[in-house]
Amino acid sequence: MSAIRFDQVSLQFPGAARPAVDQCSCEIDTGRLVVILGPSGCGKTTLLKMVNRLYEPTSGGIYLNGQEIRQMQVTKLRQQIGYVIQQSGLFPHMTVAQNVAVVPKLLGWSRPRIQERIDELLHLVQLPPLEYRNRYPAQMSGGQQQRVGLARALAGDPAVMLMDEPFGAIDAITRTSLQDEMLRLQRQLQKTILFVSHDVEEALRLGDRLLIMEKGRIVQYDTPFNVLTQPANEFVYQLMGADDMVRQLGLLRVETAMKRLPESSLNGEPTVEQQDSLRSALSLILKTGAKKLTVLDQGLPVGILTLEHIRDSAGIVS
Repeated sequence: MSAIRFDQVSLQFPGAARPAVDQCSCEIDTGRLVVILGPSGCGKTTLLKMVNRLYEPTSGGIYLNGQEIRQMQVTKLRQQIGYVIQQSGLFPHMTVAQNVAVVPKLLGWSRPRIQERIDELLHLVQLPPLEYRNRYPAQMSGGQQQRVGLARALAGDPAVMLMDEPFGAIDAITRTSLQDEMLRLQRQLQKTILFVSHDVEEALRLGDRLLIMEKGRIVQYDTPFNVLTQPANEFVYQLMGADDMVRQLGLLRVETAMKRLPESSLNGEPTVEQQDSLRSALSLILKTGAKKLTVLDQGLPVGILTLEHIRDSAGIVS
């Protein structure tokens, strides 16, 4: 069963010339990180905000684990969904610990359980509790505040996370660091995540699937690999910069082109991590002259990658 299902969802704001969201249908599988991508005004944030009923659709239905969300109490629905926005949205008069504790308190957790959860999450987002739990948001950098915002969204252990351009207001270096952190956390936690972005490189770096929107409609919903190599139309082609082969190799992950093996072992070939870029893998093949690379996931072999896989599967190396 899909975690989230959109069924012909539309939203028409009063006085608007066209729907902000127009007959959108798709299914988000459990454990996927789906990036909603498109230009400003395409409806991506509106679609996201309908999942936790900040906006109500004009028509159509949205289902969470098979249940139509309008049949659920709003407070109960939102307690099941983590929500992270561009500015961290932390309460400035509360300490880090108090901010993270908001949802567990609403859920009626005991004080010892809440304190344990605070420390667990601060360790998870790499903010040592002894150093950070009693700080106020104004005493931290933007990147640190965003980590706390992420910890707060995870506090009630929601199965679904909504993230609305969470790194959009952060400088480029910190942004890359937070993207790395996001990938690490997702490998560990396997949440179902809807992540709004207008940044193509961020989308390719993070997404298991890309949901491309134009003028309120979904124009393509597919893997980053397929969106780049088989764009649905000229709009998607131009948005993704699909004619820039070198750039594509730098953005696509090894796992998108490798051959996954049911059983794999180290046989002396050079190794590459499945999260590495195809460009770095190609460089290693050319540098070593190896016929294939063994692909690792956290040190364990999970597949192989050859020059032919990159060329034939991606269709972007001649």
